[in-house]
Amino acid sequence: MSYTKRLIAFAGVLLSFGPLMAQELLTKEKATQQVLENNLGIKIAENSAEIAANNAGVLNSGYLPSLTGNAGANYDRQNIEAQLTNGEERSSDGVETRRYNASVNLNYTLFDGLGRYYNYKSLKEQSDLSELEARETIETTILQLFTVYYEVARLSENYDNLQETLKISKDRLKRAEYQFEYGQNTRLDFLNAQVDVNTDSINVLNARQTLQNAKRDLNLIMNRELSIAFEVDTLVTFVPNLLMEDMVSQAMQKNVTLLQIEKGLKINNYNYKSIKGNYLPTIGLTGSYGWNESNNNNPAAFTIQNTSYGLSAGISLSWSIFDGGRTITSAKNAKLTYQNQELLKEQTEKQVERDIRNAWESYKNALFVLEAQKENEITNRNNFNRTEERYKIGQATSIEFRQAQLNLLNAIVAKNQAKYTAKLAELQVLQVSGELLNTDF
Repeated sequence: MSYTKRLIAFAGVLLSFGPLMAQELLTKEKATQQVLENNLGIKIAENSAEIAANNAGVLNSGYLPSLTGNAGANYDRQNIEAQLTNGEERSSDGVETRRYNASVNLNYTLFDGLGRYYNYKSLKEQSDLSELEARETIETTILQLFTVYYEVARLSENYDNLQETLKISKDRLKRAEYQFEYGQNTRLDFLNAQVDVNTDSINVLNARQTLQNAKRDLNLIMNRELSIAFEVDTLVTFVPNLLMEDMVSQAMQKNVTLLQIEKGLKINNYNYKSIKGNYLPTIGLTGSYGWNESNNNNPAAFTIQNTSYGLSAGISLSWSIFDGGRTITSAKNAKLTYQNQELLKEQTEKQVERDIRNAWESYKNALFVLEAQKENEITNRNNFNRTEERYKIGQATSIEFRQAQLNLLNAIVAKNQAKYTAKLAELQVLQVSGELLNTDF
């Protein structure tokens, strides 16, 4: 088999891969569902949120009383020698004494200076804060997912375009071979066609390898088997009627970082009020119901058996008049911490506004570039079609044909790059504005 035929056969093998065999279509909706169900980072965040919710429950609030049960038994065996008041002496060996007791004790804090109240409210806010942290993890993971998803889509389209380029080069090589054999062309054109087929074949192989690597990255994010084969949806749609001022307004209300800082403000405020509660007294209630029994066979004892049972209750008051200044210091520091949180909120608001405006400008610029690249592709496709017609009738050289072919390929690749860059820029805008999870991808 001649080198040309081997080269054409090799190119045919590459083209036979097509879209990397028949594979499942991994839609954007399915990819999102997979990552929400399987991603380990999201699972960890959700478990942390559940822990915070448990901590904010009434069972951890301190409002419920404590109830304890106690029981005991004692056994005593002694040799006794005793003298009674009338002078009589008595003695006994192996005198046994048995004592039994059981009780149920109740302790309840009636008032603790409102510390318990503010701690409970703080735990509720911490639960909400944990939910926001889980949401932030989900948003970050979703953005990461679609960064890789659209990269797979871009590489898939590039792979298909490179295959089409290889097919055109293979047809050109066949034409050049026939023309050379029948003396209608020079050997230089034939050799140039061979080189171009070889170059395009290598490009297809490299594109296929890069695409497979990107697919494994996507499987990793979804936490499923890395070897699962799939195709992705290359259709990109943009959210209509987005307005910058609306996005800025949404960001001030829904940005997850700002919402977390606001929760932190409330938590610090409750902590400050809880510390101030240490200036007030603590009032407690105690109660007990007990049973005691004693058996004694001591001949000198007045009572052989004794049984008692009953209810007892009490109330206590504790007031730390001065604790060395620890409460005063803690209250001052808590107030300063709250002030710092207010300053952080003001700083973050400015940063979020900057981020949304920067993201918006990047998004609008990316849309403009996309439209320009679409026009560029149309121009280069028309140029290639005309050059191909001229090449077939001998009015264009192989170099001109190849240049028009490469120009078209580069224009298509640039358009695809611009398309997915614009979509990712849109997702950045939606994330900063707090609307990412409310969007159809």
